[in-house]
Amino acid sequence: MSEEEKIVQYKQVGKNNNIVLITFHRHKDLNAFNSQMLEEFEEVLLKIKQENDIRCVIITSEGKSFVAGADLKWMSTLNEENYNDLIAKGQVVFELIESLPVPVIAAVNGYALGGGMELSLACDIRIASSKAVFGQPEVTLGLAPGWGGTVRLPLISGLGVAKDLILTGRKISADEALKLNIVSAVYPPEELLDKALELAETIASNAPIAVREAKKVFTSTFQEKVKEGYRKEQDAAKPCFASSDLKEGIDALFNRRKPEFKDN
Repeated sequence: MSEEEKIVQYKQVGKNNNIVLITFHRHKDLNAFNSQMLEEFEEVLLKIKQENDIRCVIITSEGKSFVAGADLKWMSTLNEENYNDLIAKGQVVFELIESLPVPVIAAVNGYALGGGMELSLACDIRIASSKAVFGQPEVTLGLAPGWGGTVRLPLISGLGVAKDLILTGRKISADEALKLNIVSAVYPPEELLDKALELAETIASNAPIAVREAKKVFTSTFQEKVKEGYRKEQDAAKPCFASSDLKEGIDALFNRRKPEFKDN
């Protein structure tokens, strides 16, 4: 497979070519994660981790969606064991983002839902387009967040905000995300990538050892809680996937109707 055919593409950019721009190219499916996208993303992150000349990373997407969670059509074909593997895989990949020695900026250009919001939460800094939409809608489908949402969101925005968003499943605008400290800035869509590059250049111009060491402290403190939360999210995923509510939630979404959950 050529680089142009890959879902997850990356290139080095910036004045000194020391910034990596990662772009998801699955816009026809709202850049939702499937197995190929997860594998390619992990491959890119592992490659970046070995590079010594990189100073910052930007993650963004083409189209109107940042990442609309996991691909539900693909997910509906999984059995319970496969689903548990999916949860574990996503957690490993997102932990890689945190473990990169350089800062990672999420330039959220559209829908950041479910796993997409969790991806942004794993990044060090989040900036958003004014058209961005955030949400953890898993409970509306019969699921609980499985890629760190129940751990990272309360650490970033506070416990009350996290409970509100996760237990209602409601979606919020970029402006509300800014008020809730989920993102640090909101820009017009046409300015988002330029602003992300400007921010990355500022970081890249600072002392690299100092930046790496500062991130290392953030990560070591943060991941102690994340790793414990990961285990609990995996435990929570099992009864959700085994329930009829999940099948009902996905079917209702595909058929554009309100789900009728039965708690079994």
